[in-house]
Parts: sequence; C-alpha cells; structure tokens
Amino acid sequence: MINDREVWERIAESFDKTRRRPWSRCIEFIDSMEKKGLFLDIGCGNGRHLIPAARRSELAVGIDFSINMLKVCRNNLEINKIKNYALLQADARYLPFREERFDYVIFVASLHNIRGRDNRITALREMKRVLKSGGKALISIWSRWQDRFFFHFLKEIFLRNYEEFGDIEIVWKKDNINLPRFYHLYSRRE
Repeated sequence: MINDREVWERIAESFDKTRRRPWSRCIEFIDSMEKKGLFLDIGCGNGRHLIPAARRSELAVGIDFSINMLKVCRNNLEINKIKNYALLQADARYLPFREERFDYVIFVASLHNIRGRDNRITALREMKRVLKSGGKALISIWSRWQDRFFFHFLKEIFLRNYEEFGDIEIVWKKDNINLPRFYHLYSRRE
C-alpha cells in the first residue's frame, strides 16, 4: 500500500493544474490582515494561498510534507515574482518554529488529510503554539455531510474500511494517475 506522502509526491504537478485559484474565504482572511506581519500556511501545497498572503505580509512561510508540492509552490511563487517567502518541508504535527512566532496562520484543506484523531489534535496544538497571542488563524476542514461524499461515506460504512468513523479514501483520477487520497470527514460535533 502506498503511503500518504508518496501519494502527494506523485500527484503534485497534476494537483497544481486543477487547484490554481485561491479560495474566496482565504482571500477574505488575507485581505483582513491588519498589519504586515509573519504569515504561515500549513500544508501550503502549490502556494495558491501563499501568493496573495506574501503580497500583504512581511514574510510568508509555507510548509508541506511533500517535497514535490514545495517545488511546484516555489515555481508558482517565482512566476508571480514573490520574493518574501520561505518554504520548508515539515510535518504539521511538529512545526519547526518557536512559540508565538506568527501573526497569521492558515490551515486550509490539509488538517483533514492527517490520519488519526490524536495526530490531528497534535497538529492543531502546534498551530496554536506558533500563533502569537492575539494572532488570527483560519482553519478549513471537510464536512461528512456534503452531497459529493455521500457514496464514498456509505461505502466506507458498509465495508468498515476505516480506522476511525469519518475516514474515507477518494481516488485522484487525473493525468493518468489513479491514487487514493486519505480524508477524515468531520461531523458537526467534531
């Protein structure tokens, strides 16, 4: 079985072709930044949110556990003539920064890709640890009650093919790539 990191290494370029525009909610968050501070994007992927953040911050830092995603991200930052950035290969559960370092943090479309409830909680604690007191954060996760996940979710329930309730795999089927990506779909209570 292929591990999660290898999946993201192999789909990085294909992912970049399909995920170019930043989410409107992220743009709203970035536009609301009151000062040019330090910005962190946990799970930065191809940099689609890091680019607008760098334009409004002193330094925009992106971390991802996929080196190929970071290569794509660096290329996108350079194409957009962004200079005030730093990229690091890192695990969201073990952020390589001192406490209260960042004014702004986003953890968008990444937390739900971390296997295991304890690991997700550890990643959230790390995010809180590096966020300055009074800093602002934006977190996004996938809800299990979206119509697009209904059949994936039913399949997982009946096959009991999961470690935790809410875990599913969605196959990446683009550019002749056919690989399962892990997601934890959240309930309202979570």
